Amino acid sequence: MRVIPLQSGSAGNCIYVEANGIRLLFDAGISGKQAQHRLAAQGSEIRGIDAVIISHDHSDHIGSAGILGRKFGLPVHLTEPTWHAARHALGEGDHIRHFQSGEVLRFASVFGSVTVETMRTPHDAADGVVFVVDEGAHRVGILTDFGHVFPELEALVASLDAVYLESNHDDVMLENGPYPVFLKRRISGPGGHISNHESARLIADHGRKLRWACLAHLSANNNSPEIAYATHRATYGDDLPLLVAKRSAVSAPMVL
Repeated sequence: MRVIPLQSGSAGNCIYVEANGIRLLFDAGISGKQAQHRLAAQGSEIRGIDAVIISHDHSDHIGSAGILGRKFGLPVHLTEPTWHAARHALGEGDHIRHFQSGEVLRFASVFGSVTVETMRTPHDAADGVVFVVDEGAHRVGILTDFGHVFPELEALVASLDAVYLESNHDDVMLENGPYPVFLKRRISGPGGHISNHESARLIADHGRKLRWACLAHLSANNNSPEIAYATHRATYGDDLPLLVAKRSAVSAPMVL
């Protein structure tokens, strides 16, 4: 399995996963042109993508899903409430495919199969979900924008071989930063984003099987790659390979 973050953060999110001949894009928060060029640089053709799978209706995750569907003919999978929330941008057509939160999506090729498990989250979206990609030998979690750490998520992390995990903000930077109080409360609240410390504790307490972790969705104003990395290392040490996804560029491929 190969996982490549094409971009991660409030300016846009898109993750490429390839396994058993199946090519998937998770979220569509970068332009179609960016997605096309960044995939090509990694040796993948955008029209060869088997599915675009959307986590929720916020623009940094769904902004170009309609373009990917209409221009490139890619099937876009999302829940019906998410589609209704972003219908003005997505439109209608054969490229739209609905699933229910909690459903398992199945994809097959001549080389094998891949399942994508979905789990509903308390994030402040219409019907947000996180994902686990399973190709039979390994399980990779794509876990961002889930509001807060909840018991089902803890159990899910314990089952994973690798994780792409939100580490959105540093608590001190957020508290002392320029955002208005209502936005600070939204970010740190139960429907917002988890902090570096919460992310690190989730891995330390439940990620014993992990072979690597990639920190994702870092805030540009309330975090830095150096602080996120240092917080994680201080929490659970140096044994786990740890990467930080880039906010405005493609990150290095991660494999299992």
